[in-house]
Amino acid sequence: MRPFFPLATLFPLILLALDAGPANVRGETAKLPFDDLSRPEHDYWNREPQDPFTKIKDDLEAGRLPLDHSSEKAYLESLLAVLKIPASSQMLVYSTTSLQLGLISPRNPRALYFNEDIYLGYVPGGKIEIISIDPEIGAVFYIFDIPKAGERPVAERSRRCMNCHSDEDTRDIPGIAIKSVIPGPRGGSLDSFRRGESGHGIPLSDRFGGWHLTGAGGDWKHWGNLEGRFTPEGIVTTSIPPGERFDWSLFPVPTSDVLAHLLHEHQAGFVNRVVELHYWLRTALAEGGGRFRETERTEMEERTEDLVRYLLFADEAPLPSSGVPGDSALKEAFLADRRASAAGDSLKDFDLGTRIFRNRCSYMVYTPLFQALPEGFRRRVYARMAQALAASPADRAFAHLAPDEKTRLRTILAETLPGWPGQ
Repeated sequence: MRPFFPLATLFPLILLALDAGPANVRGETAKLPFDDLSRPEHDYWNREPQDPFTKIKDDLEAGRLPLDHSSEKAYLESLLAVLKIPASSQMLVYSTTSLQLGLISPRNPRALYFNEDIYLGYVPGGKIEIISIDPEIGAVFYIFDIPKAGERPVAERSRRCMNCHSDEDTRDIPGIAIKSVIPGPRGGSLDSFRRGESGHGIPLSDRFGGWHLTGAGGDWKHWGNLEGRFTPEGIVTTSIPPGERFDWSLFPVPTSDVLAHLLHEHQAGFVNRVVELHYWLRTALAEGGGRFRETERTEMEERTEDLVRYLLFADEAPLPSSGVPGDSALKEAFLADRRASAAGDSLKDFDLGTRIFRNRCSYMVYTPLFQALPEGFRRRVYARMAQALAASPADRAFAHLAPDEKTRLRTILAETLPGWPGQ
């Protein structure tokens, strides 16, 4: 049995593996089975998670957290406050693409809220769902009833969530799944889009199916706020405006803002890619006896390039020509912890005209998930980022970044990101 090794402890092995000469490999290497969560190098179900929700779980169950039991909504709002999740991140989904599908409909949508480490789902009359990101093993899932006064919740670590959150939609690792479907009038999905994909590169015309969307403005194609039915001519959709079939007062805020959806999509793509890297690195080292085989070194270069392109928004889908206003409360909450350079620039500064951010490098590089990648691998990522952001020679693969934006990004990263070259 191979023991679990946190990737941080594998730094010397990573450097050895990268510098080692070719290994003897017979034939082509099959796809690494890093999606087998029970393998000893992962040990997903047996190791103690280090995600932020697990760290407060005992206090939640013991009643030591300042939670309001006077109503479902009050409990939700107080729990969001404890978890430091802004209520303005609220998104409403009415397609039956969830564990609590029996409760979800256009008359009773499911609400989702998030920060950079925790994702919370809530259905009126149902349960609280939690996805909390562990820096080594990815998404950890919990579900529990909203307790009445005098009762205490029991947060069950859920295996059932893995049916949708550890398949092709999440790159076969415990991650974030986002569905886009055309819901039928009696539940179920008549069609689906973007299967197996997540992240800011997905065209907006393939997003939001089964979700309510507010604050979109303009005239642009998307699948939000629609319901479908089969006809002899094919699927015909009808509009279901947010709030037409449900009461906004059931929820903390009267929004399902397009900016929340854009941020959530970007984070999902980041989480799924970086969690997959954690699993791939552990598996590759285990399969190679502590070093990478020749074919895996080639794959590492490809994975590094894929990650850097994502971090620098190389393939970002353009926003509609009218831009995105963005909910003011969400903007304020999102910017509250911005890390600024001496010049006042940050990775969280919005553009919202043609793209999401003014300075196109993901703010998720500050998260524990990214920082837990082994130092040797992060050095490779930073080196490729620095090359992409160099003033000269200009990297054609990153021609979407203008010289002044590259300059700002180099300064922001040098002054705010631990381990950036030159610090």
